[in-house]
Amino acid sequence: MHRIRELRREEHTEAIRIYQQAVLSCDQKLYTQAQREAWAAQGPSLHAALARGQGLASEGLNGELLAFALRDPNTRLSLLYCHPQAQRQGHGRALVEAAETAAAQEKLSELQTEASLISTPLLLSLGWRIRWREMVLIRGVPFERFNLSKALKPILN
Repeated sequence: MHRIRELRREEHTEAIRIYQQAVLSCDQKLYTQAQREAWAAQGPSLHAALARGQGLASEGLNGELLAFALRDPNTRLSLLYCHPQAQRQGHGRALVEAAETAAAQEKLSELQTEASLISTPLLLSLGWRIRWREMVLIRGVPFERFNLSKALKPILN
């Protein structure tokens, strides 16, 4: 069982560090060195989104931040990243499920996201559907990603 809680403002810098470490350590078969570097370089620009959005944290036994997710705006899962040493341990799944539950409690009918080659398989396993594939440029470097969505059933209180 993963402990999921709100991401605290004082953890934003640590979340960005996790973001950069996750990106730089991702599978070289999926992303080139140039892609990983361009992607990681966006880290400092995430402060505004983290302050504005609804962040969730997955924490370790000592309360340390291991993974985080962000809805920004509330209908979009905009960030989902896990520290490299905590990957493939269920943190991402727990965060996505918590984000879906929160959105359903807010009576939202759908969540959408733009997902990397890394997170798309997880999201598909959780019932998300690909709407389209797209190519984007990040710092002049091309990336393939997927636009996905998931219909939600509002939770009645």
